[in-house]
Amino acid sequence: MEAIDVYNRNREFTGLKIDRQREKLQPDQYMLYALALIADRDGRFLLTRRAMNKKWAPGAWEIPGGGVDAGETTETAMVREAMEETGLDLSDCRRDRVLTYRNDEPESGDNYFCDIYLAHCDFQPSDVQIQASEVLEFRLATAEEICALNEQSSVLHYERIMDAVQAAKELGL
Repeated sequence: MEAIDVYNRNREFTGLKIDRQREKLQPDQYMLYALALIADRDGRFLLTRRAMNKKWAPGAWEIPGGGVDAGETTETAMVREAMEETGLDLSDCRRDRVLTYRNDEPESGDNYFCDIYLAHCDFQPSDVQIQASEVLEFRLATAEEICALNEQSSVLHYERIMDAVQAAKELGL
């Protein structure tokens, strides 16, 4: 069972836990997601390309992240997901939540709150160890390169990623 906590539209925990794989969120029920905008010391961001066996958006570029398990915080989930997908341990990196948004799709049950964290890490490309079942490849890119990549290919959550980059700049991060 892949249990998740259920929240209401005000992001208040309802006390419910459901099996993410077997149960659909009802209208006004939300789960949590966390994404990691990982910056190297040169200010480039780590992008990963989704494996082709993914049900949703196979082969698209994205930033590491995923669903928050029951009992986890978004920050803990972001660190876990980044480790699973890239092999990078963000637990000792500076991490700042730079963007939160809510997604409402009551018909499909794809209702969620998503926190995007900026993680400043001193790593080399050779430190990245992708999880082959989740990720095809990775690349480091500046904000401008992410824009160009989105014009050539699909970057999932592109507008949200760019909003997070802008928020980080405004915060001086």
